[in-house]
Amino acid sequence: MQHTFTVSQNGTEYTLPFTVIKSRRKTMAISIDRDGEIFFRVPLRTSEREIMRMAEEKSHWIITNYLKICDKKNSRPVSDLSAVQRSALEKRYKDAARAYIPQRVAYYHAMTGGIYERITIRDQKTRWGSCSSKGTLSFNWRLMLAPPAVLDYVVVHELCHLTHMDHSSAFWQAVEAVCPDYRKLRRWLKEHGDELIL
Repeated sequence: MQHTFTVSQNGTEYTLPFTVIKSRRKTMAISIDRDGEIFFRVPLRTSEREIMRMAEEKSHWIITNYLKICDKKNSRPVSDLSAVQRSALEKRYKDAARAYIPQRVAYYHAMTGGIYERITIRDQKTRWGSCSSKGTLSFNWRLMLAPPAVLDYVVVHELCHLTHMDHSSAFWQAVEAVCPDYRKLRRWLKEHGDELIL
């Protein structure tokens, strides 16, 4: 089933086609193949309204990764970019992260509770996210290179630390209550995290 949605990036509007695949799965997921084809995989009873709401919620991730694939198809590999070009590309991802991640924090905060003071986007070398005792949530901009569900898992993980500043069973129960697939997403990040580079 073909759909389209419109999203703006750096002052340019893009109308992107995507294919909806319905199956007996329990969750919704988005993927973009190497040719730039966008796929929404959703449960059988997912409504058109829910599909378009997901497209809007994930628009920053979709357009950022769609443009990255287009860059790979139409220009030199990222590994061949100059330092100036690489810096410009990183800035685009960081700007997208600053716009997108706070939206996901606000969305899941209503489910997790707790109080946070601010959100920072960082270039952490060994961590995907953190939550300080003062309520500062920090996230690695490279999460923009991961599947949306993985980014959401990290957001939920750090939000749950607002009420459980440890990795106790109570903490993981809180994570699972909001993100039932967290084990699979956590495993994906461990196995593929090293690939989230430019």
